[in-house]
Amino acid sequence: MSQQLLIEYPLKRPAARDNPLARGADGVLRYGNLTPALTELLDLQVHAFSGREAVVEIGGPRLTYRELWHSASRVAGGLQEHGIGYGDRVAIHLPPGARWVQAFLGALLSGAVPVLVPDGLSPAAARRVLEDSCADFVLGGDLPDGAAFIDDGAALNDLALLCYTTGTAHPRGVELTNENLLSAVRSVVGALDLPTDGLRNLVLLPLAHASGCVDQLLPTFAVGGTVVLVPDPARLTETVAAERIDMVSATPRIFARVLPDLVRGLEKSRTAGVSRVCTASHRAERSAATPAALADELRELFPAARQWSVWGATETSGIGLAVDSESAADPRTVLGFPFGGTELALYGPRAGSGHGELLCRGPNVTRRYWRDPNATAARFTGTWFHTGDQVTIDPDGLVRRD
Repeated sequence: MSQQLLIEYPLKRPAARDNPLARGADGVLRYGNLTPALTELLDLQVHAFSGREAVVEIGGPRLTYRELWHSASRVAGGLQEHGIGYGDRVAIHLPPGARWVQAFLGALLSGAVPVLVPDGLSPAAARRVLEDSCADFVLGGDLPDGAAFIDDGAALNDLALLCYTTGTAHPRGVELTNENLLSAVRSVVGALDLPTDGLRNLVLLPLAHASGCVDQLLPTFAVGGTVVLVPDPARLTETVAAERIDMVSATPRIFARVLPDLVRGLEKSRTAGVSRVCTASHRAERSAATPAALADELRELFPAARQWSVWGATETSGIGLAVDSESAADPRTVLGFPFGGTELALYGPRAGSGHGELLCRGPNVTRRYWRDPNATAARFTGTWFHTGDQVTIDPDGLVRRD
């Protein structure tokens, strides 16, 4: 029987000076200067950028940071009047848009744990998520409204979000703490070098997934940027130019679906302001598009943009590996370099020669699955999360599909 080896690949790239990382007693790298909770970070940004647009829904509301925070605090007050408080679970079961964001923030501000019900689930699967999460309240219609309320008692190790996996018949709840979320936000802001001068991010990723909520919505808020949402795909082309978009975020599958219309409807002069394109590849997604061809099409459409490809899993807060267009990388095989506090290991009989199952650990990685100790035991070796992906790791830390 082949021996199963676990070979660690310590993080080689030093963290930026303003993002200090120190190794904890459990061996995991952690940020040392995080706010105690996600709500506190958002509160600081609301006061710093109160007059800026926070969320723009094309064909719907346009909310400044002040307006969004006030409306969310009234949702929190309404939840409190329904008996919802610290640690209760509030499911967000709404279509993507400004109301989704208000509901999500309202649940956070109430002290509850938002439960993200993934987009596109069948009614039966959505019911299973609601039952499995033991949701105490479901935000799925009119949002509750009460006196403005903010619960600011959360701590770093507290459960802050319940996010469900996708790509399987039975979605599994992933517990994400304030530290997981804040670490992921800090890592994305640093890796993508997000500016604080008014970023306008066209987010095409589903908000009810880690890739959309944790890796795009929250980092954009963290730098005082604007999240632009387009519920009607027919209005996508006009939005890029009219809303002065400078960042576009989607999965390879979504980009493949919308690119033909964008190419037909946009001239290069109207996309010159887009400086960042972020393609989020989830562990469970297998895009039908050819990655190399897709990267070329994106480069043709957005010639001034730096392209980023970010890889992750729900269990890693949606992040873990990234590579940009300035690297000489083959997009057909490359997943990226670890960033933030994410460290890697290989597991399997060939791990010593650089081939094996990819394992991740870091401040963004969940500690466990929700109410599923068997799955937790099966998918974790100590602090290492087993991704299930077979990869190779180059001497410089670049991860490729095997």
